[in-house]
Amino acid sequence: MGILITGATGFVGGAVLRQLAVAGHDVRALVRPGGDRRNLTGLAVETVDGDLRDLPSLERALRGRRILFHVAADYRLWASRPAELYETNVVGTRNIVTAALAAGVERIVYTSSVAVLGLNSDGRPADEDTPVAFADMIGHYKRSKFLAEAEVRRLVAERGAPVVIVNPSTPVGPGDVKPTPTGRIVLDAVSGRMPAYVDTGLNFVHVDDVAAGHLLALERGRIGERYILGGVNMTLKEALGEIAALSGCPPPRIRLPHGLVMAVALVFEAWSLVTRAEPRVSLTGVRLARKKMYFSAAKAQRELGYTNRPVWEAFRDAITWFRDQGRLP
Repeated sequence: MGILITGATGFVGGAVLRQLAVAGHDVRALVRPGGDRRNLTGLAVETVDGDLRDLPSLERALRGRRILFHVAADYRLWASRPAELYETNVVGTRNIVTAALAAGVERIVYTSSVAVLGLNSDGRPADEDTPVAFADMIGHYKRSKFLAEAEVRRLVAERGAPVVIVNPSTPVGPGDVKPTPTGRIVLDAVSGRMPAYVDTGLNFVHVDDVAAGHLLALERGRIGERYILGGVNMTLKEALGEIAALSGCPPPRIRLPHGLVMAVALVFEAWSLVTRAEPRVSLTGVRLARKKMYFSAAKAQRELGYTNRPVWEAFRDAITWFRDQGRLP
């Protein structure tokens, strides 16, 4: 069956593409001209140039395709031009799903994020039904992904779009070419550029488990439903301890108060307004760190047969990949 995948040059999309290629599927990847294509190396995949904001290019890419994996997203916690996140994540998602409907695509797996989900104030892991509102979204990335998923749900309800939604938590592993904000945590920890930490928590998962969850959603997911593809809930201190044990570097032992880190982020962002370079510490990142972002993948386990491996394997594979890429000594 013919498959089109967006975002295959990125972190999660590259992992999904690898599993589709290994399974022998006929895969076409929508790629932006001039983009980094390292995650396509050595894989049997047809490429077609296009852009989520260019409808004619999407129509060309979808010809003869029965399945769509829409994985592409602009994942940045800071942007000098925030409108770019909405253009890609909201308008781009509307465009590709609308074009897929016109092309007669039979099944769509849309990659959302746990960023759009609610959190429990008492720290209990949240699930797909934990209450949430747009006002709870911190930063342009979360807001844009919240609005994008709302667009998908509208197209399911109003036009019968055959979409299954997956919500990855915090993926870690090989292929993080950009790298993502999470990949930078690994890089900074192993490089000794993270002498301290804040009291926060995340749900870490191997990127290949997230990719496997995408294929399970294609096979077993219910139209209009969302599934958290998560792993292990850990404090940042625990995660940095795992990374230290694997890399041989000492873990940070100083816990910084959020207020102090907020002041540091203000300085970094002020400088970024001058340089247009992404700050090492962003205000959005600090605001997000005030809450422990813990989630449960029980629904995906129950309905899809989803599983996840030990989290240390994700950190190990990320460190190995960054070293192989010359990003670490």
